[in-house]
Amino acid sequence: MTPLEKLKAMKMPFAELKGVEFVEAEKNRVVARMTVRPDLCTLHHTIHGGALMALADSVGAAATVINLPEDAKGTTTLESKTNFIGGAKEGTTVIATATPVHRGRRTQVWTTRLETEDGKLVAVVTQTQLVLV
Repeated sequence: MTPLEKLKAMKMPFAELKGVEFVEAEKNRVVARMTVRPDLCTLHHTIHGGALMALADSVGAAATVINLPEDAKGTTTLESKTNFIGGAKEGTTVIATATPVHRGRRTQVWTTRLETEDGKLVAVVTQTQLVLV
């Protein structure tokens, strides 16, 4: 099973609720997209910051899952920091690309860039995932 097939087979109810679709997955990079729906927006039909953070969290967690050691039981987010750069309007698709900063035995750190389809940077998230043993 490829890493992308593994992610698509996993049950991630909150990611599904947000409409997250994984489109690429390798050990060093995971990419997903999410369309900005009205229920994910705040005033002026712009995506809510929490929706962006939740997208990045799902992608970073998924990246950790495909990099877990054999004896691991799972992962959970230990810390997350978001820098908001710009907005994304309703109807836009946000692309989240996670790349590793550190992949250790007990923790993994991922940086996720969130951009619109036309390449406009919306946010950068750095998160630490705890490896559960």
